[in-house]
Amino acid sequence: MAARTRFYLDKQNAKYKGVCAGIADYTGVEALWVRLGLAALTVVAQQWWLIMAYWVIAWVAEAKPIGLYETREDAKFWQGVRSNPKRSSAEVRSKLRDIDRRLADMETHFTSRNTALADEIERLR
Repeated sequence: MAARTRFYLDKQNAKYKGVCAGIADYTGVEALWVRLGLAALTVVAQQWWLIMAYWVIAWVAEAKPIGLYETREDAKFWQGVRSNPKRSSAEVRSKLRDIDRRLADMETHFTSRNTALADEIERLR
């Protein structure tokens, strides 16, 4: 399985080689803004080395595997992991704690002496 925290060229959303689309996928920023930023830095700020960096990245980086993310929510999660791994693990722990609490509440409700629930179950039989 491909590593979801690596940088990949995004050939599916590419305009030329997929470098800007890959940066956008990696950071979670819209590809349009990455492209405009690259163009502005190259032309306005005269950072001509960016053109060479673009070609080196296009040559060195691998293409993103098809089906790397199952859903859009999955992609957002992994972008969060790349930007701040500690926060992402805390979010997962928080979600699991919430699920555990809700499950415990349901278990308490179903195992308690609830006559209304028992009557409802009897009516369904």
